[in-house]
Amino acid sequence: QVQLVESGGGLVQAGGSLRLSCAASGSIIFSIIAMGWYRQAPGKQRELVAQITSRGRTNYADSVKGRFTISRDNAKNTVYLQMNSLKLEDTAIYYCATVRHDEGGAPLPGSWGQGTQVTVSS
Repeated sequence: QVQLVESGGGLVQAGGSLRLSCAASGSIIFSIIAMGWYRQAPGKQRELVAQITSRGRTNYADSVKGRFTISRDNAKNTVYLQMNSLKLEDTAIYYCATVRHDEGGAPLPGSWGQGTQVTVSS
């Protein structure tokens, strides 16, 4: 079983920055697992924001490209999301998840963390 614990959320003004962390533990070889950050805003579906493969290849949603950076530290079993130039529409609960890909390459989330709230104010 995998445990994922997010931290780093909070209240920030528009234009500001936050860094989220997600620490993994349990029955996992973290270094071979792709990881992702998802978010869910009130009344909206959960969406994939960024993902990083075991080799460090990254992919981002168009809405965050150029502003968010996903990274990982395999020695610490931790994945990060650096969020810069935050906008009001970035307000959401952010979740990290293990990610696998189907035959078509589409990302499929596996284990989830409990989420961390990010609120961007004007």
